[in-house]
Amino acid sequence: MTTLSQVMTKLAGRGYSEEVKIKKEGATLGTETSPVYQARDLSIVRTYRFEGESDPADMSVLYAIETNDGKKGFLLNAYGTYSDQDTEYYDTFILDVPIDEQAELEELGN
Repeated sequence: MTTLSQVMTKLAGRGYSEEVKIKKEGATLGTETSPVYQARDLSIVRTYRFEGESDPADMSVLYAIETNDGKKGFLLNAYGTYSDQDTEYYDTFILDVPIDEQAELEELGN
């Protein structure tokens, strides 16, 4: 089984190195000067789920995300009860991001 850190390292090697941050006004990538993207401006190109062997608090989800202007990033969050994102706009935003899974990223999680 591939670990979260291994997948994150492999994604960074493919250009998915900027952290996506979701705020009330939209999403940004990496820097403070990043444009603000709306859900329609992003695509989730791969989703990876991880479960801790002995601790439910270790459950997390990692999204590989691309913008409509060619930038790549990742969004990492715990899921379920342990989610770090307990704001109403986070759930609404991420559910509105289109999914366009890319097969070439599948092997990173194996």
